[in-house]
Amino acid sequence: GGGTVSRVRGRFRGADRMGKGGRILLGSASCAGGTGVFEKMIRLSAARRQAKAFETLVRSGGSLDGEHKGIAGHVVKAAIDAWRDQDPSETRAERRERIERAMRGALSLEMKRLRTGLSLLATSGSTAPFVGLFGTVWGIMNSFSSIAKSQDTSLAVVAPGIAEALFATAIGLVVAIPAVMAFNKLSSDVSGVQSRFSAYIALLGNRLARDRASTAHRAAAE
Repeated sequence: GGGTVSRVRGRFRGADRMGKGGRILLGSASCAGGTGVFEKMIRLSAARRQAKAFETLVRSGGSLDGEHKGIAGHVVKAAIDAWRDQDPSETRAERRERIERAMRGALSLEMKRLRTGLSLLATSGSTAPFVGLFGTVWGIMNSFSSIAKSQDTSLAVVAPGIAEALFATAIGLVVAIPAVMAFNKLSSDVSGVQSRFSAYIALLGNRLARDRASTAHRAAAE
């Protein structure tokens, strides 16, 4: 509620420059991570739809002609380009391997782009607790310095400074825990999309290696 917000503001204002700097750094990391998570969720949703469309295309045995968007479009284009570049002397297995390699290369590049930004979440999750811990240690050092100057060790004097110092650790954990959870979830989702494409890349590669004179593919080669 309003009281909690007021206490948080009060603790921020009461911190020294080092403490404020650490909290601003943690807050900035949290905002950047939150924005990255939202953007990544939108892109992953689109990638899942493209994976489903690619799966449908391969399972139906439909023509590769036409416009295919996003990741599926890049993979299909790589397949058609590899299919065009036929060598009469190569075996079917060699042809299939070459076509699949081209598709996997295109997929790998798209997955790399999809993973862009996840490193920020990993960095936030791994470093935020230590930034918070540093703020705590710094605050406790300042508290002991104040105690030494005042020559008063009563709880009323000690408690505010210690609480202020521990607040930095709490902020670090608040930033780190969601960042780690988001990183693990998004990494798993990206791997799932990649696996879904990979499964049907093998099927499409086998189909293209076998179907050398398909009318649809001849049209695509023109």
